[in-house]
Amino acid sequence: MGAISLQSVEKWFGEVQVIKGIDLEIGDGEFVVFVGPSGCGKSTLLRMIGGLEEISRGALLIDGDDRTADPPSKRGLTMVFQSYALYPHMSVRDNMGFSLKTAGAPKAEIEAKVNHAAEVLKLEPYLDRRPKALSGGQRQRVAIGRSIVRDPTAFLFDEPLSNLDAALRVEMRYEIAKLHKALGRTMIYVTHDQVEAMTLADRIVVLEFGVIAQVGTPRELYENPANLFVAEFIGSPKMNILDVGSAGLRLAPHPGAAKVGIRPEHMHVGAQGEGMLDGTVDVMEYLGADTYLIVDAGSLGQVTVRTDGDTAIREGDRIGLIAPEERLRFFGANGKAV
Repeated sequence: MGAISLQSVEKWFGEVQVIKGIDLEIGDGEFVVFVGPSGCGKSTLLRMIGGLEEISRGALLIDGDDRTADPPSKRGLTMVFQSYALYPHMSVRDNMGFSLKTAGAPKAEIEAKVNHAAEVLKLEPYLDRRPKALSGGQRQRVAIGRSIVRDPTAFLFDEPLSNLDAALRVEMRYEIAKLHKALGRTMIYVTHDQVEAMTLADRIVVLEFGVIAQVGTPRELYENPANLFVAEFIGSPKMNILDVGSAGLRLAPHPGAAKVGIRPEHMHVGAQGEGMLDGTVDVMEYLGADTYLIVDAGSLGQVTVRTDGDTAIREGDRIGLIAPEERLRFFGANGKAV
């Protein structure tokens, strides 16, 4: 069991409040990702769950039991950090089994659990190597294996892939997704990389300056952001946000709306005078299957459009941009979705 409940959780450093009353229910076996800009409190919140930071106010429940005052060792959780923190003089086998050895576990139990973790993570050929003989991705797998052998209630990941290059990040993302399916354990994962968040999470928690901006599935957050912050943070490139009522914006009236948002892939190129606005193609970013058009829309600012990689459009072309009504998202003057 690995259900985790945060009830009105706050964190204060002196007179500075960094976590401002978080309420969150994480189901047993769920993969939840905390995402947000630097300084939003995502790592602090994770460390509070793990017991590495004290909870100033509020309560932490694990499987219904209040664990707010428990030290990390009593919570049944395990953390995987950005740095691998492996013992360089020990083999992979000894690194993975070290916590069990210090806890006085029988040798046969340690061996069985290390072998199981190595099998899950495809580390069997490397058990007798030392960390310096491993790649970055292999070292991170060893760090995860060290957590698996402890048989935790839940895994806490604090930006575990940040030190890896782009190719290894993709590979390890796949490995962590497979690990979650294989183990079925609760996982809480902190990242600033929204691709990791979108591809790994059952639900994403978007944090903004110590509060939850929105919680939902990746699709819910992408298609129906609750406010402007989520709309602009989730998605790459981000959602285009335009002022309703601006000169040059051809749009049917929408009561209470101050801003309108449209994703780059939902805008289609037409002839000048067609659709919701006109502009000049300022820059083209060719990415193979796709091309991003950066369109100068005058007083409306820049608009990004995602189109085919083999588009016939060229820089300097005057175009109209068409957007289906059902793809538009409206926001009030307070930034909340209308």
